[in-house]
Amino acid sequence: AIKDDSREFELSSLTALSPLDGRYWGKVKDLAPYMSEYGLIYFRVLVEIKWLLMLSQIPEVIEVPSFSAEAQSYLLGLIDGFSMDDALEVKKIERVTNHDVKAVEYFLKQKCQSQPEIAKVLEFFHFACTSEDINNLAHALMLKEAMTKVMFPTMDKLVEAICKLAKANASVSMLSRTHGQPASPTTLGKEMAIFAVRLSRERQEISQVEMMGKFAGAVGNYNAHIVAYPTVIWPQIAEQFVTSLGLKFNPYVTQIETHDYMAKLYYAIIRFNNILIDFDRDIWGYISLGYFKQITKAGEIGSSTMPHKVNPIDFENSEGNLGKANEDLTYLSMKLPISRWQRDLTDSTVLRNMGGGLGHSLLAYKSALQGIGKLQVNEARLSEDLNQAWEVLAEPIQTVMRRYGVPEPYEKLKELTRGRAVTKESIREFIEGLELPEEAKTHLLKLTPHSYVGAAVELAKTVDSAVNVINGSEKGYKVRQIPTAGSDYHVMFIWWQL
Repeated sequence: AIKDDSREFELSSLTALSPLDGRYWGKVKDLAPYMSEYGLIYFRVLVEIKWLLMLSQIPEVIEVPSFSAEAQSYLLGLIDGFSMDDALEVKKIERVTNHDVKAVEYFLKQKCQSQPEIAKVLEFFHFACTSEDINNLAHALMLKEAMTKVMFPTMDKLVEAICKLAKANASVSMLSRTHGQPASPTTLGKEMAIFAVRLSRERQEISQVEMMGKFAGAVGNYNAHIVAYPTVIWPQIAEQFVTSLGLKFNPYVTQIETHDYMAKLYYAIIRFNNILIDFDRDIWGYISLGYFKQITKAGEIGSSTMPHKVNPIDFENSEGNLGKANEDLTYLSMKLPISRWQRDLTDSTVLRNMGGGLGHSLLAYKSALQGIGKLQVNEARLSEDLNQAWEVLAEPIQTVMRRYGVPEPYEKLKELTRGRAVTKESIREFIEGLELPEEAKTHLLKLTPHSYVGAAVELAKTVDSAVNVINGSEKGYKVRQIPTAGSDYHVMFIWWQL
C-alpha cells in the first residue's frame, strides 16, 4: 500500500493530479501566468484598479476627484509590480472572507491606505460592481493574453514547420492511397501543404473571435449605478471601460457575460485540433509504411523490449492530448452559454478549468513539432511503392482514350488492371496497341508512376502564398504555365484568393 504521509504528498510535480502540472509542466508552463489562479487574481486586480481610475474621470462622480500623476502612478504600479507574494496575500485574505473577489477588494484597500489621495476613496473600489463584472473581464483578458502570447505563436510555428516540410518535399513523388488502396500519385510535399493550409485557415478563424466583456451590475441593467448617479449615462461608460481593456462590449447580459464568444473560440480551437489529429494519423501511417524514418538522439530508447523499433511517440502523444483537449473544450463550449434565469453558479467552477483545454492543446502542438523535427524522408521506400504500382496509369490512359473517341476506354482498362499484376511492359504494350494520334501516344509512353503527379509539385511549392492569402498578407491570383513532369505538356495553374 502507498504510505500515507501528508508531508510527502504536498503538491509537487510528482504529486500533481493533472499531468499538465506534473510530468508535462515544463512544456505548458508558459500558460501559467495567464490561465492559473495567479493569473485570475492578477487580472481581477487590474480590472478593479482600472475601474477606480475610470470613476475618477467621470465629472458627475465628484466623490472621486481626478487623481494626481503620483496617485495614478501608484495605482498602476500595483498592477505592474504585482507579484506572487501579492497573490498569496490575496489568498490569505480569502481564507477569512471566503469570497475570492472580495479578497481582492480588501487587498487593494490595504495596499492603498498609505497613499493619502487614494485612501479617501477606498470605498469606490468595486463601486456598483457585482463580482461577475470583475470576473468576466478577468477571464476574457486571461484568454486574450494566453492566445496572443502563447497559443498563436505555437500554432504559427506548427504551420511554418509543415510548410517547410511541404516545400522541401514538393517534388518527392508518392503513391496516393484512397480507401487504403493504390491511387493516382501525388507528392509528399503537396500532401503536407494541404495540412498547412487547413491549419492556417482555422488559426485565422480563431484569431477573428472577439473576446467580450460586460460591466452592467447585478442583473445587467445598471440598477445601482443609476440610483447612485442618475445623470451618468452608465451604458456608455461601461462600453468605454470594457473597450479600453481591449475587449468587445456586450450590452445585453444578465449578471454574467453570456459566454457565447467562449463557445465560439473553443469550437474553433477544436476544429484546428481535429485537423492536427488528421495530420498526426497520416504521419503515423507514413512512418509505418517506411516513407519516413525518425532521427534519434544517442541514448534514446525506441521500445523497451524491441531494440530495432523507433516508435512514433511524438505523434501519438500529440493525438492523445488533442483528444483530451477537445473533450475539455467541448464541455466548456456546451455548458458555459447555459445559465438559469439571471445566473446560476455552475459556470464559476467550470471556468476554473479553462487552462486544461489550452494546456493539452499546447502540449499536443509541441509534441507534433518535436516529431516533425525528427522526420527524415526515405525516398527509396517511396520509389519502391511507385515502381510496383503501374496500374495507377490506367486513369490517364483511359482519360486520353475518351478524348480521342476510343470506345469503352474504362472497360478496356478495367479488364487490363483489375485482379491482375500490371507491369511497365504490359502498360506499354497496351498503349502501343491503341488507335491514338502519335503525339498523344508518345506522351502516354513517357508517363511513369513517378511523373504522373499533375500540379502537385507546384501546389507544394506555392504553399507559402496560400497561407499568406489566408492571413491577408497576399491578395489576388497568379496564372502561370508549368511543364508537366516527364512530358512537354503544360498545365495552366491558377492561384485564387481563398
